[in-house]
Amino acid sequence: MDYTQVAKDVLQHVGGKENIAHLEHCSTRLRFTLIDQKKADVQALEKTPGVIAVRMSGQCQVVIGNDVIEVYQKVTNLMGGSSSGQGVPSNQPKEKRKAGTVLLDFIVGVFQPLVPAIAGGGILKSFLLLFSLLGWVDAKGQTYQILNMVGDAPLYFLPLLVAVTTANKLKVNPLVALSAVGALLLPNMTAMLTEGAQLMSFDVKNIAYAYQVFPAILSVLLYAQMEKFFTRFSPKPIRIFFVPMMSLVITVPVTLLLLGPLGFTAGQGFSSVILAMFNTVGWVAVAILAAVLPFMVASGMHKAMVPYAVTTMGNLGKEALYLPASLAHNIAESGACFAVALRTKDKVLRSTAISAGISAFFGITEPALYGVTLQNKRVLGSVMIGSFVGGIFIGLVGIQAFVLVGPGLASMSMFISDELPRNLIFAVIGAVISFVVAFIAAFVLGKDKKVEEKTNDQEAFAEQIGAGETFKSPVIGQMISLAEVKDDIFSSKVMGDGIAIVPSEGALYAPVEGEVTLLFETNHALGMKTDKGVEVLFHIGIDTVQLEGQYFYPKVQAGDRVQAGDLLIEFDVEKIMEAGYDPVTLAVITNTDQYDIKVQPLQEVNRQDTLMVITQLGG
Repeated sequence: MDYTQVAKDVLQHVGGKENIAHLEHCSTRLRFTLIDQKKADVQALEKTPGVIAVRMSGQCQVVIGNDVIEVYQKVTNLMGGSSSGQGVPSNQPKEKRKAGTVLLDFIVGVFQPLVPAIAGGGILKSFLLLFSLLGWVDAKGQTYQILNMVGDAPLYFLPLLVAVTTANKLKVNPLVALSAVGALLLPNMTAMLTEGAQLMSFDVKNIAYAYQVFPAILSVLLYAQMEKFFTRFSPKPIRIFFVPMMSLVITVPVTLLLLGPLGFTAGQGFSSVILAMFNTVGWVAVAILAAVLPFMVASGMHKAMVPYAVTTMGNLGKEALYLPASLAHNIAESGACFAVALRTKDKVLRSTAISAGISAFFGITEPALYGVTLQNKRVLGSVMIGSFVGGIFIGLVGIQAFVLVGPGLASMSMFISDELPRNLIFAVIGAVISFVVAFIAAFVLGKDKKVEEKTNDQEAFAEQIGAGETFKSPVIGQMISLAEVKDDIFSSKVMGDGIAIVPSEGALYAPVEGEVTLLFETNHALGMKTDKGVEVLFHIGIDTVQLEGQYFYPKVQAGDRVQAGDLLIEFDVEKIMEAGYDPVTLAVITNTDQYDIKVQPLQEVNRQDTLMVITQLGG
């Protein structure tokens, strides 16, 4: 992949660097906060070689994949080495956003980046405790103590981590913000506050700022205003030291006297409310949250729970609502999927359900939700029943989580506690209850709709032939459900609906007459538009963009006219698999919203098989 060219194209299609208020990246995508989202050319972004998908939801999210860091670095270089653009032009008012959207964007931007560090440190501590209980490590030994302090560091220095993420979100100097909050944690400062201190004849409240979140956020919010104020009025020759000096001189004292105690009190009050709730009706809250999590995860609203979980983990060192409820939900998804796999006669659905059930058992529920649960109301109801019943037990016994990570088989150590020796046992029991109840409910209540309706579907499919545009199989091999594809962008149908085939031969054929509109420079993907306007994306393999064109031999180029059955690309299936890549080949309709798509439920497919019929909506 030519990272520089991808960066140039992406930067151009989001409206240029002058339209970028902030840029950050996660594990697979670039996240742009744009000044004016209307300036982003989404269609052009989607067609950019190297871009997998685009999502517009508050932010402009450009899915790159495993090369996201390299592309991010090139984009920031083109922006002048900063993750912020040139701000709002004087003649262009900033696009108005709802207060709720702005607040959610702020808290997720501050808290979401903290999760990897907190989860990594927490899991390390939980494993150390497990090894100690098993007698493998001496808890009084220095090795244990040093590693335990390593695991505790992300939470102890949580104010510093929050200072950096808040400063990045507010687009102010993160090192000066870090210094302002760091002053609260200085050993001499802590000792002075313990003994009793005064600042300008005002008493300074004795507060231990380690592990705290709210004082750091309030401090950086003030610092951001100070930086902007002094930058505006400071002479340029002395700005480099005058602005940070004056900002620190005002921010730190105001934090010690006012904002620190205010934030600390807010955090303690928040924790007290949570504890009081659990002392009264905690089990009800856990059970209800577990039951509605399928809808929250499907809509992405579970992300809003992250700030709560981080704050509670920092204040209390534990969390007793979201993570325990997630345990019940994740394992219930697994139980329901395995029940579907056991009772269904549909081989494709069985394969999907087994794969999704295993993923959910390890805490990853999206394949189960999109591939099985949300496609059958009775299965969804079974998951909710299992989650609710498991949540009742988990809430009643008061299970607590000590690590901020998705609950599943591999992360059960998150429930280990030397103060609560039965906490892990109760967590296992709660998981078993959730699994068994969801399994039984799905097995008893669930109907194998795919089998019962297959005949009708096939009849309807046959009736469509002639009324719509027919697509032959583009590849010879084993057809699978899109939900089985090991890529969230395709399996969740973000890119559109279509088909997936595990190829037995390395040849991609045109399934219909049309024009080649795009050939990726890495030759692993190709775009095509049919005579009736259907836009198709062919994608050979998962993450095969990293092969940089190896083993792919295109026979056409952009602009070529092709007939159904024409050879488009040859590829070496064995070499692709030897390189460690999944060769599954996809044909996805990217303008799905304009068409009704009927997919024939076949397994072994050849070039002569009609797999899809596409009919224009309203036509």
